Amino acid sequence: MKKFKIAVLVGSLRKESWNKKMADVLPEFAPDTLVLETINIGKLPFYNEDLETSPPQEWTMFRKHLASFDGVLFITPEYNRSVPAVLKNAIDVGSRPYGKSCWEGKPGAIISVSPGRLSAFGANHHLRQSLVFLNIPAMAQPEAYIGNVASLFDVNNNLTNESTQRFLKGFMKAFAVWVDRNIPEK
Repeated sequence: MKKFKIAVLVGSLRKESWNKKMADVLPEFAPDTLVLETINIGKLPFYNEDLETSPPQEWTMFRKHLASFDGVLFITPEYNRSVPAVLKNAIDVGSRPYGKSCWEGKPGAIISVSPGRLSAFGANHHLRQSLVFLNIPAMAQPEAYIGNVASLFDVNNNLTNESTQRFLKGFMKAFAVWVDRNIPEK
Protein backbone atom coordinates (compact mmCIF):
# COMPACT_ATOMS: atom_id res chain seq x y z
CA MET A 1 0.00 0.00 0.00
CA LYS A 2 1.45 3.36 -1.06
CA LYS A 3 1.64 5.99 1.68
CA PHE A 4 1.56 9.74 1.16
CA LYS A 5 3.21 12.25 3.45
CA ILE A 6 0.85 15.19 4.03
CA ALA A 7 1.89 18.56 5.45
CA VAL A 8 -0.79 20.08 7.68
CA LEU A 9 -0.67 23.87 8.02
CA VAL A 10 -2.80 25.45 10.73
CA GLY A 11 -3.64 29.13 10.29
CA SER A 12 -4.11 29.86 13.99
CA LEU A 13 -1.44 30.51 16.61
CA ARG A 14 -3.75 30.68 19.61
CA LYS A 15 -2.86 28.19 22.36
CA GLU A 16 -6.41 26.83 22.60
CA SER A 17 -7.11 27.15 18.87
CA TRP A 18 -10.04 25.15 17.54
CA ASN A 19 -8.09 24.78 14.31
CA LYS A 20 -5.18 23.15 16.17
CA LYS A 21 -7.61 20.87 17.97
CA MET A 22 -9.05 19.85 14.61
CA ALA A 23 -5.56 19.18 13.23
CA ASP A 24 -4.78 17.05 16.27
CA VAL A 25 -7.78 14.75 15.77
CA LEU A 26 -7.53 14.36 11.98
CA PRO A 27 -5.14 11.38 12.07
CA GLU A 28 -7.94 9.40 13.77
CA PHE A 29 -10.07 9.83 10.66
CA ALA A 30 -7.40 9.52 7.97
CA PRO A 31 -6.92 6.29 6.05
CA ASP A 32 -3.62 4.46 6.54
CA THR A 33 -2.37 5.78 3.21
CA LEU A 34 -2.06 9.31 4.62
CA VAL A 35 0.68 10.21 7.07
CA LEU A 36 -0.15 13.64 8.52
CA GLU A 37 2.44 15.99 10.01
CA THR A 38 1.60 19.44 11.31
CA ILE A 39 4.22 22.02 10.38
CA ASN A 40 4.68 24.96 12.74
CA ILE A 41 4.46 28.18 10.73
CA GLY A 42 4.32 30.60 13.64
CA LYS A 43 8.01 31.46 13.73
CA LEU A 44 8.54 32.19 10.04
CA PRO A 45 9.81 35.74 9.56
CA PHE A 46 7.54 37.82 7.33
CA TYR A 47 8.35 37.45 3.67
CA ASN A 48 10.53 40.23 2.26
CA GLU A 49 12.13 39.69 -1.13
CA ASP A 50 15.13 41.77 -0.07
CA LEU A 51 16.12 38.92 2.25
CA GLU A 52 16.37 36.35 -0.57
CA THR A 53 20.08 37.13 -1.07
CA SER A 54 20.66 35.55 2.35
CA PRO A 55 17.34 33.96 3.39
CA PRO A 56 16.55 33.52 7.08
CA GLN A 57 17.32 30.02 8.31
CA GLU A 58 13.63 29.52 9.18
CA TRP A 59 12.68 30.08 5.52
CA THR A 60 15.34 27.67 4.26
CA MET A 61 14.33 24.96 6.73
CA PHE A 62 10.62 25.45 6.00
CA ARG A 63 11.15 25.25 2.23
CA LYS A 64 13.31 22.15 2.49
CA HIS A 65 10.87 20.43 4.84
CA LEU A 66 7.83 21.37 2.77
CA ALA A 67 9.47 20.01 -0.38
CA SER A 68 9.60 16.54 1.23
CA PHE A 69 5.78 16.22 1.36
CA ASP A 70 3.47 14.69 -1.24
CA GLY A 71 0.46 16.88 -0.46
CA VAL A 72 -0.82 19.61 1.81
CA LEU A 73 -3.86 20.14 4.01
CA PHE A 74 -4.72 23.66 5.15
CA ILE A 75 -6.79 24.18 8.30
CA THR A 76 -7.84 27.78 8.65
CA PRO A 77 -9.94 30.14 10.70
CA GLU A 78 -11.33 33.29 9.13
CA TYR A 79 -9.96 36.72 9.93
CA ASN A 80 -11.77 39.62 8.27
CA ARG A 81 -13.22 37.35 5.54
CA SER A 82 -9.77 36.03 4.63
CA VAL A 83 -6.97 33.80 5.88
CA PRO A 84 -4.80 34.81 8.83
CA ALA A 85 -1.52 36.59 8.12
CA VAL A 86 0.53 33.67 9.48
CA LEU A 87 -0.93 31.33 6.86
CA LYS A 88 -0.56 33.81 4.01
CA ASN A 89 3.04 34.40 5.06
CA ALA A 90 3.78 30.65 4.97
CA ILE A 91 2.28 30.49 1.49
CA ASP A 92 4.44 33.41 0.37
CA VAL A 93 7.64 32.02 1.90
CA GLY A 94 7.06 28.60 0.32
CA SER A 95 6.32 30.09 -3.10
CA ARG A 96 9.63 31.97 -3.40
CA PRO A 97 12.14 32.56 -4.82
CA TYR A 98 10.25 32.91 -8.09
CA GLY A 99 10.35 29.70 -10.10
CA LYS A 100 11.25 27.54 -7.10
CA SER A 101 7.90 27.17 -5.33
CA CYS A 102 7.71 24.32 -2.83
CA TRP A 103 3.97 24.12 -3.45
CA GLU A 104 4.20 23.28 -7.16
CA GLY A 105 1.76 20.51 -8.08
CA LYS A 106 1.19 19.19 -4.55
CA PRO A 107 -2.43 18.04 -4.19
CA GLY A 108 -4.22 19.95 -1.45
CA ALA A 109 -7.41 20.42 0.51
CA ILE A 110 -8.86 22.97 2.91
CA ILE A 111 -10.78 22.60 6.14
CA SER A 112 -12.12 25.85 7.52
CA VAL A 113 -13.02 25.90 11.21
CA SER A 114 -14.96 28.47 13.18
CA PRO A 115 -16.91 28.85 16.40
CA GLY A 116 -19.46 30.76 14.31
CA ARG A 117 -22.15 29.47 11.98
CA LEU A 118 -20.53 30.68 8.75
CA SER A 119 -17.76 28.11 9.21
CA ALA A 120 -14.97 30.39 7.89
CA PHE A 121 -16.52 30.15 4.43
CA GLY A 122 -14.82 33.37 3.27
CA ALA A 123 -11.35 32.21 4.30
CA ASN A 124 -11.88 28.84 2.63
CA HIS A 125 -12.69 30.43 -0.71
CA HIS A 126 -10.10 33.17 -0.45
CA LEU A 127 -7.44 30.52 0.16
CA ARG A 128 -8.63 28.61 -2.91
CA GLN A 129 -7.74 31.66 -5.04
CA SER A 130 -4.14 31.49 -3.87
CA LEU A 131 -3.96 27.74 -4.43
CA VAL A 132 -4.88 28.21 -8.10
CA PHE A 133 -1.88 30.51 -8.58
CA LEU A 134 0.42 28.15 -6.66
CA ASN A 135 -0.59 25.25 -8.91
CA ILE A 136 -1.92 23.26 -5.96
CA PRO A 137 -4.77 21.14 -7.30
CA ALA A 138 -7.29 21.70 -4.52
CA MET A 139 -9.92 19.05 -3.86
CA ALA A 140 -13.28 20.53 -4.81
CA GLN A 141 -15.59 17.97 -3.16
CA PRO A 142 -16.36 17.38 -0.47
CA GLU A 143 -15.89 20.88 0.85
CA ALA A 144 -15.12 21.13 4.57
CA TYR A 145 -16.68 23.94 6.59
CA ILE A 146 -16.75 23.15 10.30
CA GLY A 147 -18.93 25.64 12.17
CA ASN A 148 -20.01 25.86 15.80
CA VAL A 149 -16.80 23.99 16.59
CA ALA A 150 -16.92 24.77 20.31
CA SER A 151 -19.87 22.39 20.65
CA LEU A 152 -18.06 19.51 18.90
CA PHE A 153 -15.26 18.84 21.42
CA ASP A 154 -15.35 17.72 25.04
CA VAL A 155 -13.21 19.18 27.85
CA ASN A 156 -10.39 16.73 26.98
CA ASN A 157 -10.29 17.95 23.35
CA ASN A 158 -11.91 14.81 21.99
CA LEU A 159 -14.14 15.31 18.97
CA THR A 160 -17.41 13.87 20.26
CA ASN A 161 -19.92 14.88 17.58
CA GLU A 162 -20.70 11.72 15.64
CA SER A 163 -21.91 13.39 12.45
CA THR A 164 -18.70 15.46 12.32
CA GLN A 165 -16.66 12.30 12.89
CA ARG A 166 -18.44 10.60 9.97
CA PHE A 167 -17.96 13.65 7.78
CA LEU A 168 -14.22 13.91 8.55
CA LYS A 169 -13.73 10.20 7.88
CA GLY A 170 -15.37 10.62 4.46
CA PHE A 171 -13.46 13.83 3.78
CA MET A 172 -10.10 12.25 4.61
CA LYS A 173 -10.92 9.17 2.52
CA ALA A 174 -11.78 11.44 -0.43
CA PHE A 175 -8.57 13.40 0.14
CA ALA A 176 -6.51 10.19 0.05
CA VAL A 177 -8.05 9.35 -3.33
CA TRP A 178 -7.44 12.95 -4.49
CA VAL A 179 -3.77 12.81 -3.51
CA ASP A 180 -3.27 9.44 -5.20
CA ARG A 181 -4.84 10.71 -8.43
CA ASN A 182 -3.03 14.05 -8.46
CA ILE A 183 0.43 13.30 -7.13
CA PRO A 184 3.02 14.73 -9.51
CA GLU A 185 5.34 12.32 -11.31
CA LYS A 186 8.87 12.43 -9.87
